[in-house]
Amino acid sequence: MPAAAPTRISTLSEGEGLVYGCDYNPEQWDRSVWPEDIRLMREAGIGLVAINIFGWSTINPGEGRWDFSGLDEIIELLHAAGIRINLGTGTASPPPWLTAQHPEILPQGPDGTVFHQGGRQGYCPSNPVFRAHAAEVVRQVVARYGSHPAVALWHVSNELGCHNALCYCAASTLAFRDWARERYADDIDALNRAWGTSFWSQRYGSFDEVQVPAQVLSLRNPGQVLDFQRFSSDEQLALYRAEAGIIRAGSGIPVTTNFMVTAHIRTLDYWSWTADMDLIANDHYLDGRLANSRQELSFAADLTRGLAAGDPWLLMETSTSAVNWQPHNFAKEPGELQRNVASHLARGADGICFFQWRASTQGAEKYHSALLPHAGTDSDVWRESVELGRMLQGLGEIAGTRVAADAAVLFSWENWWAVENEGRPSEDLRYLDQVHAAHTALADAGIVADLVRPGADLDGYRLIVVPALHLVRDAEAAVIARAVERGATVLVTFYSGIVDEEDRVRTGGYPGAFRELLGIRSEEFAPLAPGERVSLSDGTDASVWTERLRTDGAEAVALFADGPSVGRPAVTRHAHGAGEAWYLATQPSPDAYRALVARLAESAGIAPQPGAGPDVDIVRRFGEHAAYRFVINHGSAPVDIAAEGSELLTGVTVTGALTVPAGAVRIIKEDV
Repeated sequence: MPAAAPTRISTLSEGEGLVYGCDYNPEQWDRSVWPEDIRLMREAGIGLVAINIFGWSTINPGEGRWDFSGLDEIIELLHAAGIRINLGTGTASPPPWLTAQHPEILPQGPDGTVFHQGGRQGYCPSNPVFRAHAAEVVRQVVARYGSHPAVALWHVSNELGCHNALCYCAASTLAFRDWARERYADDIDALNRAWGTSFWSQRYGSFDEVQVPAQVLSLRNPGQVLDFQRFSSDEQLALYRAEAGIIRAGSGIPVTTNFMVTAHIRTLDYWSWTADMDLIANDHYLDGRLANSRQELSFAADLTRGLAAGDPWLLMETSTSAVNWQPHNFAKEPGELQRNVASHLARGADGICFFQWRASTQGAEKYHSALLPHAGTDSDVWRESVELGRMLQGLGEIAGTRVAADAAVLFSWENWWAVENEGRPSEDLRYLDQVHAAHTALADAGIVADLVRPGADLDGYRLIVVPALHLVRDAEAAVIARAVERGATVLVTFYSGIVDEEDRVRTGGYPGAFRELLGIRSEEFAPLAPGERVSLSDGTDASVWTERLRTDGAEAVALFADGPSVGRPAVTRHAHGAGEAWYLATQPSPDAYRALVARLAESAGIAPQPGAGPDVDIVRRFGEHAAYRFVINHGSAPVDIAAEGSELLTGVTVTGALTVPAGAVRIIKEDV
């Protein structure tokens, strides 16, 4: 059944406006604690609570045994308090009794290791026994609560594929064969052509010989690996569809699941999932392992908005402070929580929810922060939680407004897989680094960008950045060329256009699919050693990559002044139709990248947000009668912003200019 019409997120909590919510695990606490928790939720302003996310072993403690007494009670308590419910199907992790009876459902790694009960998501997504038991859990939960007035949203499983996206067991092998039969229309010769199996004597005689790409003595077949990654994403989507189908047959309440649009998850192609969601929801946590975690937050929020096709979306999980699963789990600094929340809101979120309500005292996540910390209500985290509720309540008029962008960055999970699979020219070439660099350069130049999938309509975008789009279909490349012909400016970066959808290299010279558009031809990649830098003729420097490039109609804007490609073009420009196509054959420094995209934006007629820069993030959301300009000062000094309107957090009328203190957030309502 197709997804329902888009859900207005403000209907998920009591009243209208922005949503403030959390995960709650009442099964971890004595029932005597529940009334106090709900009282404090009301004090904090919580309007939406996710429950039964990991409830399988509680509601289904044994084969054929069901106990809904606790879930009944907490649902009625929340309902009586006017708090709406994001109800989980409870299938995120199978209970010990099920894996003890059916150990064949446990997932298997590429080296044959079986992962045992004791963590979470301990199941093979293709296993029919797991699927049958999970379906029965969903049927029971939907039959009981499918029309309950407190339930505002169905939450299928939890973070599907977070740990078990790639399984190499016997059930996965059979499912992969079936998937391949369907993809290649039961034609084994078509599969052999797609995977290039004439290499290393890998030719298959039938689909029964096809295996999952488990651990081997050498490099694996890249076509096989790429198809296995596609299959694995599709299997997780099939789990979602199976549960969503049961829900929709017994309930008219909207259905979704929580995506993981974040730097450390690359296994699911969410572009192929969006049509099945009644609303787009994402989980995001700051990643202290990254050099610039706040810019990654901005990128993830923009990408989530892209998945939502520009509609408002729901941040279903984030943290008040530290997480528990990184090597070093850093506490947030004073004011950082508000800046994080404002960044998500600025980029289209209409709801902010936290994992979790009350910090656990046992289990693997006992040191994960919560709205109500171990220290209780006499704590800075609790006071910030309450203040955040007041802030969200006061910003209700923002709900339903949208971000407008004149620039776009193309992004593809499928391309991410292809770029980083085995046997690439340089281990220092990492796809997400390239996409982040492009997005950061735009943001630092004051330019808001949408994240767009290859092949999507590019009409209306004046500047389009195509970072390392290594795998591209002919039709997707044609969409980019048409946009330039119609007057857009496009910037294509190195390692783009090289292979088709079957990971087959386009011969005749790089960058393959984009040679004619860019007016260039490259004969050979010449990547740099780790830490090596090269100089360019325009006075800037660069790293990671060079190539032996020549122009074929394009103009060389900058040359390599030294290094393995000395004297060759590093930046080129080519007039094409009514627009321009630029090529970047190396990784510029952040300052040089920002200057380049600012130059391209100016020539494309895009006005940057005044006052924006590396430490000052400025994004506008537009409604029918007003715009809302978010100014987020991440720096250590105050900044002055030219502005007219009313500031929503302080109530100040702004005439001419507004000073935004260091570390502060301001939201200016402007007439349009």
